[in-house]
Amino acid sequence: MRITLIAVGKAKASPARDLFELYCNRLRGNRLNWSLDLKEVEEKKNLPASQLKEREGELLLAAAPKGAKIVILDEKGKDLSSPQFSKLLEKWQDGGDQDIAFLIGGADGLSDTVKAKSQQSLCFGRLTWPHMLVRGLFAEQVYRASCILSGHPYHRD
Repeated sequence: MRITLIAVGKAKASPARDLFELYCNRLRGNRLNWSLDLKEVEEKKNLPASQLKEREGELLLAAAPKGAKIVILDEKGKDLSSPQFSKLLEKWQDGGDQDIAFLIGGADGLSDTVKAKSQQSLCFGRLTWPHMLVRGLFAEQVYRASCILSGHPYHRD
């Protein structure tokens, strides 16, 4: 299964970027044959907030692989435990989903268009996290899910 994280904004070299790379590298060669890639989108024009959110939504959707299941990471989304997240990924994989695109909006959130086109909405708890850090947290959770499903001892109950 191919997992793509699509995020607004370009990450510069930083500990947050290193965290994302660390878990992507750990995921390579996993027994489940999952891959995780990052696509970053950015609107360079100085637009009013509402127009910018719409434009970022267009860019996010355009970056998703054709036919991918669209999942948004949103503060109002469903809050899952790590085992629940792993079971959700397993369900999608077993159901034949080959591409899953997880979308992170910009500073003003996700457009209504993106929300309407998503098949699932998830959150990382009710706290607000820096968007650059969420990338690393997300990569860690995908790696953790692969460990849970393959019986690797990384995740302990």
